[in-house]
Amino acid sequence: MTRVNLGAVVMAGGLGTRMRSAVPKHLHPLLGRRMVDWVIEAARPLGAEPLVVVVSSETAVALEGIDVAVQERPLGTGDAVRSARRALESAEEVLVLSGDTPLLTTALLEDLVAAHRASGAVATVLSFVPDDVRSYGRIVRADDGALLEIVEAADATPEQQAIREVNSSIYVFRGASLWPALERLAPSNAQGELYLTDVVRDLVAGGEPVGVHVASDPRETEGVNTRIELAAAAGALRDRILGEHMLAGVTVTDPSTTWIEPGVALEPDSTIEPFTVLRGTTVVRRGAVVGPHAVVVDSEIGPDAIVGPFCYVRPGTVLGTSAKAGTFVELKNTRVGDRAKVPHLAYMGDADIGEGTNVGAGSITANLPHAPEKPKAQTRIGRNVRVGVDTMLVAPVTLGDDVWTAAGAVVTDDVPDNALVGFPPRQQIKEGRGGKRDD
Repeated sequence: MTRVNLGAVVMAGGLGTRMRSAVPKHLHPLLGRRMVDWVIEAARPLGAEPLVVVVSSETAVALEGIDVAVQERPLGTGDAVRSARRALESAEEVLVLSGDTPLLTTALLEDLVAAHRASGAVATVLSFVPDDVRSYGRIVRADDGALLEIVEAADATPEQQAIREVNSSIYVFRGASLWPALERLAPSNAQGELYLTDVVRDLVAGGEPVGVHVASDPRETEGVNTRIELAAAAGALRDRILGEHMLAGVTVTDPSTTWIEPGVALEPDSTIEPFTVLRGTTVVRRGAVVGPHAVVVDSEIGPDAIVGPFCYVRPGTVLGTSAKAGTFVELKNTRVGDRAKVPHLAYMGDADIGEGTNVGAGSITANLPHAPEKPKAQTRIGRNVRVGVDTMLVAPVTLGDDVWTAAGAVVTDDVPDNALVGFPPRQQIKEGRGGKRDD
């Protein structure tokens, strides 16, 4: 079978004024990615080459590493695609995507492209039937089901307003038909904008075959224009991600309060308790329990480890097998060895904690450098160490194996194996002085 050269363009040039934000709509964060990134990731598996994102000049600098075409002024969807012509002109087929549809899936795009190729059409429109048609353009069909036109909601007659099938602003075009049709476009509205719907109308009027593919799940093509819709999209993505994990053998105790970003990897028989957030490239191994009320970012939780409740695990942290990070514990760039425990009320940053060690409540690593330009200093704690409550480890410092620190110790120098360190001043009692102060 001859391979068809498919290119793709993602329209992301609009500012999205209904978001009421200084941040362009397509760059708003959504479960660990920007909104437009969800669309790009859905399209990548199709192998489209090139894949170009059309953006405003202000947005272009935020998309480093992505092929972009700049739309100098927001003059409509037709102008947006025309802005990418130089990059896409050699593509035999052009997949046109909207950058504000983060629920889009690869499977739907594959179905759309397959339907387009099977029909022999010069263009195929992706339509859907939502519960609320809102201001989507209406798909107007002839009696035999063929597409007549796409009518914008503002221009629709009462009869057309009642149509439930609407336009997703996602299309596949035959390149040889798309570019001449774009050249023929002329603004037919007060805004002076050029619309892809007019390209479709032009092709239909010229007797060219134009198809319509209806999305089986209308949620996948829902656009995001307000923060209310952004939150709804986040909830749908969360449910999708959690569903995949649970079907793969992960226990999620309360999906409604659990947020897991798409880059997180969970092994079967791990358990995620309520009010837990897992971000970035976090990995949770088999048998581990995370939460409730835990936040883990770019870290690895080892087999049978325990994190939480009320725990913050920051980037670069690794918990070994059966390790524990307990209540009101914060870890940053720290390795907690097998069976080691930081059970409660502690901060360990830029530290290496050996196997079987226990860190007492109230203990911290003081790891800030003396000069701002220097990296954080390291703390190394050996195996089977007992760090007493309220111990301050002033980095850089190393505690050998089998060390014990006294309660309230301030450790500033390296400690050899099998030593006891600390001995802060003993308690003093002055009778009859309660409630008084020295002059």
